[in-house]
Amino acid sequence: MVAVAHAGNQNESFEELDAVDSLVAHLLDGQHLWTPGENQDPRPLTIEDVLIVAPYNRQVASLTRRLPDGARVGTVDKFQGQEAPVVIYSMTTSSAEDAPRGMSFLYSPNRLNVATSRAQGLAIVVACPALLEAECGTPEQMRLANGLCRFAEMARVIDRPT
Repeated sequence: MVAVAHAGNQNESFEELDAVDSLVAHLLDGQHLWTPGENQDPRPLTIEDVLIVAPYNRQVASLTRRLPDGARVGTVDKFQGQEAPVVIYSMTTSSAEDAPRGMSFLYSPNRLNVATSRAQGLAIVVACPALLEAECGTPEQMRLANGLCRFAEMARVIDRPT
C-alpha cells in the first residue's frame, strides 16, 4: 500500500496521479521481472503487465492522459474478469467525508476485492491515510471501513516507491 497524503480530493487526485506515474516508471525500469508461467524464463515487466484501476471515471481519464501509451487504465467494472501480473488501485478520494458516492461505494469490499484480485503477483493500493481513519456513525460504516483497514494492516505500507 502506498500512502499519499492529500486533502479535499473527491473523484480526482493529482497527488495519486504523481504516485501512480512514479510506480509505473519504477516497475518498468527493467529491474522487475515476471515469470509468465511454468518452464518460462523471467522477463522484464512491460506496460501491458500492469492494470491501473480507479473507482471514478475522472481519475481514469487523468491517469490515461498521464501514463505511457498502452497503459491499461479503467474502473473496477471495466476490468472484471481480466488479470495482470501487477494491479495498481488508486482510491483517489481524500477521506470518507469527501467520497462523492458515499462510503458504500468507495469502501465496498466487493470493489476492493475485484480491484486487488486482478493481480497475478502484486496488488498495490494507492490511498490517502485519512481513508483509514473514517468517522463511522453506523455498524455498516464500521464494516465498510474495516475491510480497507484490514487490507492496510496486512499490507506493507510505504510512503512512496523507492
